[in-house]
Amino acid sequence: MQGKKDYQEKLFSHFQLSERIPKNNFYKRLKGVLDLHFLYKLTKEYYGDSGQKSIDPVVFFKLCLVGYLENLISDRQLIAHCSMRLDILYFIGYDIDEELPWHSTISRTRQLFPESVYEEVFTNVLELCIEKGMVSGHTQAIDSAPVKANASMDTLELKVPEEELDEHLRKVRAISSMDKETPHRKSKGDKSDEGQRGITASKKELDAIKVRNKKWAKDQDQRPGAGNKGAKYTSNKTHYNPTDPDARISVKPGKARKLNYLSQLSVDTAHHVITDIRAYHADGKDNQQLQDIVQRLQRRLWQQGLVFENCVADTGYSSGENYAFLENQGLKSFIPPHGTYKGGPTDFIYNETADHYICPQGKVIPFTKEFLDSRTKTKKKEYRARKHVCIDCPMRSSCLGKSAQEKKFSVTYYRAEY
Repeated sequence: MQGKKDYQEKLFSHFQLSERIPKNNFYKRLKGVLDLHFLYKLTKEYYGDSGQKSIDPVVFFKLCLVGYLENLISDRQLIAHCSMRLDILYFIGYDIDEELPWHSTISRTRQLFPESVYEEVFTNVLELCIEKGMVSGHTQAIDSAPVKANASMDTLELKVPEEELDEHLRKVRAISSMDKETPHRKSKGDKSDEGQRGITASKKELDAIKVRNKKWAKDQDQRPGAGNKGAKYTSNKTHYNPTDPDARISVKPGKARKLNYLSQLSVDTAHHVITDIRAYHADGKDNQQLQDIVQRLQRRLWQQGLVFENCVADTGYSSGENYAFLENQGLKSFIPPHGTYKGGPTDFIYNETADHYICPQGKVIPFTKEFLDSRTKTKKKEYRARKHVCIDCPMRSSCLGKSAQEKKFSVTYYRAEY
């Protein structure tokens, strides 16, 4: 016999949220082990003694956690999503007929607490993971990811002194058709300080921007993301964003240029628990941040009684300085060298004891000096042969070229560490 369901809303009903959530549900299990009552004492000083009651700080941080787990970056979407999920309502302690906080309340509360509060919450949650045996500590994997800043490329402003730079850019700038169609949008407020508005680039760096700008302008309209507003060629050396002065222009191959931050994340390899995270300026390289990351990570793990032994990262973190630093810290590094690394010229043999190279013809190329490379800001060693050594060499033309009189080359100071 065919059944037919007729829905008629009950005027009264008996309903318990806890009975509707399965025992093996993720949020029900999480609610049973995640104790955040320390938040009341931690955040008490940021509230007054009178007025309307705020959102419960435990509820606020649980909502932040839900946003991370559900990959929701909009507070409006977060509240809408939670209102439709019985298991999340049960996790944050709201009944089915209770109204959730306004999305604007979440935004304001996020700005209420300083960085130290979030750091303390992170440390306490990490302690809970350690107590459950989820963190071994000995091997940490480090990687980075760009985080989009809440700022627009089409509100970028020229750095001061504006008169000099504006005149310079008018002379050198090659404007594409897309540039002409994109209007400049004035920001409502300027949050930058004098240092962020000032030019720090040298004349050489500005000239390099000029050369790149001419090349980019030719094929700018065909580049990925060129249709976006503000995708025209700009530089962190010459521009800043008044809405978010700490945001930096960055780009990945095949992606549009955007204002980003660079998130550096370390993960314990035992059960993939995040052990440290921090945001850096997006115009820096990964290998420039490694030493700060490792020092923070060592301090955090040491405070929890864990021993950090192995550091795992990709090629982006490779540098001689980093290899030497990790050795001095007593850490084993598993970081492959970048593809541009060479221990010296091809077919030249290095003698470590005497610190010299032997060329394919058996001639000695001795060490001459140490110096700091002005372009890469890295420490290097120079090796140079005397003129009489190379003058009668049968390989002179192919080895030295047309004008050079002697063989000269430089290699990284940290060859042994590589």
